[in-house]
Amino acid sequence: MKHKPWSVVLGGGLIGRLLAHALAHAGHRVDLHEAQEADAQGAAARVAAAMLAPLAESAITEASVVRMGEHALSRWPELIAQLPEPVFFQRHGTLILWHRQDQAEARRFAHIISRNQQRQPSLPAPQTLDAEGIAQHEAAVASRFHEALYLPGEGQLDNRQLLSALLASLSNHAEVQLHWRSPRTPQDFATGGANPPDWVFDCRGLGARAQWQQLRGVRGEVIRLHAPDVHLQRPTRLIHPRYPIYIAPKENHVFVIGATEIETEDLSPASVRSTLELLSAAYTVHSGFGEARILEVATQARPTLPDNL
Repeated sequence: MKHKPWSVVLGGGLIGRLLAHALAHAGHRVDLHEAQEADAQGAAARVAAAMLAPLAESAITEASVVRMGEHALSRWPELIAQLPEPVFFQRHGTLILWHRQDQAEARRFAHIISRNQQRQPSLPAPQTLDAEGIAQHEAAVASRFHEALYLPGEGQLDNRQLLSALLASLSNHAEVQLHWRSPRTPQDFATGGANPPDWVFDCRGLGARAQWQQLRGVRGEVIRLHAPDVHLQRPTRLIHPRYPIYIAPKENHVFVIGATEIETEDLSPASVRSTLELLSAAYTVHSGFGEARILEVATQARPTLPDNL
């Protein structure tokens, strides 16, 4: 009888769940160990806005990351189609807005992404919009802005629905064993025992600091709002020299607003300054945010290395 590979996955955040899902479908027997609960409250992916924006992100990252982002745009629908629960996904592009006093910063940003698109010509070219073009793409903000950039084909998904759907898939798979409140390290599965696994995959993020001391955290602060008076169809970014923000519309008039990146692993509650700046900037995009209800103000730190990769 052919040996069925046994894989151990450490960490039950987004990458751990995705990897366990892929391994199980590839015929592996999988044990997933997570230090916290099944609700992914400690996962960086639960707080993120889950935008799929390779060209927009090219202004601050490397070409290799942009290529992976482009691949993700077609890969995510394939992955989502395998899951037992629905996951919101759309590709209506990204809208880049700015106020007149920030026009110089907008010109600089436009130059950078135009140059990056020429280096990655498989990505659609950015489009410059006037007031009429803004009204055609996003009528809700047409009265406040007279210039914009539109990045076709970019998208987003609902990260929390994704985490839940992956959990449902793993829970229903006969060859997957889920171990919550089970902190483990690779050393726990070192060879030499009676029956070591074939593979050990470390997906713990910042939980792996003891074994990989170069890891560090970058703190982000994100606000979730319910804004029935706001009708934005696509992720919208506001250029500002001090607090550029993104607004990612999810289903049922829920909006994820964020921007802050702070070089710290501090997970204390969001500061008053960050909260005021995010909400004030969102209000300048659409006055309907003034009557929105704050569902959550969340903080989390994503794992990265000294070079930010």
